[in-house]
Amino acid sequence: MSLKPPPHRERVLASGFGRASASAATTAAVSSPDHLDELIALAATTSGRALARGLGRAYGDAAQCAGGLLLDCRPLDQILEMDPARGVVRVQAGCSLRALLREIVPAGWFLPVTPGTAEVTIGGAIAADVHGKNHHRDGTFSAFVDALVLHTPTGRRNLTATDSPEQFFATVAGMGLTGVISQATVRLAPITTSKMVVETRRGADLEATMEMLERADASHHYSVAWVDGVARGRSLGRSVITLGEHAGVEDLAPPQRTRPLVPARSRSLPVPPLLPRLITAPLISAFNEAYFRRAPRRAKREVLDYPPYFYPLDALSDWNRLYGRRGFLQYQYVVPDERADVVRLVFERLIAAGQHPSLVVLKRFGPAGAAPLSFPRPGWTVAIDLAAGTENLAETLDRLDELVAAANGRVYFAKDGRLRPELVAAMYPELGRWQTTRNELDPEGLFVSDLARRLKLVAWEP
Repeated sequence: MSLKPPPHRERVLASGFGRASASAATTAAVSSPDHLDELIALAATTSGRALARGLGRAYGDAAQCAGGLLLDCRPLDQILEMDPARGVVRVQAGCSLRALLREIVPAGWFLPVTPGTAEVTIGGAIAADVHGKNHHRDGTFSAFVDALVLHTPTGRRNLTATDSPEQFFATVAGMGLTGVISQATVRLAPITTSKMVVETRRGADLEATMEMLERADASHHYSVAWVDGVARGRSLGRSVITLGEHAGVEDLAPPQRTRPLVPARSRSLPVPPLLPRLITAPLISAFNEAYFRRAPRRAKREVLDYPPYFYPLDALSDWNRLYGRRGFLQYQYVVPDERADVVRLVFERLIAAGQHPSLVVLKRFGPAGAAPLSFPRPGWTVAIDLAAGTENLAETLDRLDELVAAANGRVYFAKDGRLRPELVAAMYPELGRWQTTRNELDPEGLFVSDLARRLKLVAWEP
């Protein structure tokens, strides 16, 4: 094995999707699984730290490795094998959800779980154990992963939940800190059309919104609420709720029934770089008022293509640039049902602190998975986008962290860029179990991220 530095390495300033912080690292594109092994060995003898990176859609610093080697896994993007009868696909970890959907939807299959963007790699979906609008029914992405191949400094490992549960579930939601996933075998969900039947309705306030989402647990496969994060008084928590199901052929208009699995072509409009901050408090207030008023007073049922329902923000590529050079952060937390009062308290404290959330999403979670660091647990999750650098933001979020932790809740590592390390053990009580397995897989501590250093998830010395 040659350990000579490959010619395509380069120095980069890497940041998360929120663009609120960045760190310098060396990057190298991974051309094959064998090349990946070679790069891991090279990192072990040079910088002593490495991390896989895909499409960079972690909002904070989870896909950054200051001073180390970022392994660009995007070239590992092939669909290796697909069983169209059983709906099982073996795919390389750098393949995006969007690319996989292009192949599986016309064959009558869909992703069993998908986050709010299709610009995520399979490896990233597993490393963050992503969830979607159907967690209350189907759980997280890892529930449908039959096997994965993990590359570590001591070699490759074929992992399954049955044969190697501790290692498998340490890698699931392990944020890339157990090694590098090169491929995975995933079970898909059957569909008969590429369309969605979507029911839209208003929630007059937070209590009405939460009540409707609770009822939707039993009645709908997918559910989510957009919440007006700046509404106050009796309107606090007012929302637009969208409930979804995969459409059957009988739901389509007659002209669509001849090609039910062919989605309409969708285009993504680019946002130019170097923009000033365009998302401001007056604009947020005006948009929220218009969006809420546009929603029907009574439930409205319509048939849509799947991208507008699952991936509305993907219609605008690089939309993170709208926040200007300082970027933004997303604060996503979950609290159990018995502490649903925290949802209102968070909104009230953000308003009292003069914060203006630009986007707020409320969802229901079902049972927790088996991975020690998996984010979802039964209850309520709220994702809140906030422009970075606003007055009192850091202090406000620190106080919210304490509130969430005291309620037996937690924040999402894939979105985080500023949590304090002393709260991690309370939020993730199985952290010690994960660390034990992680240290077995990577005894020299090669795989590390800026997030892992900041939160002290791994022992690390410069």
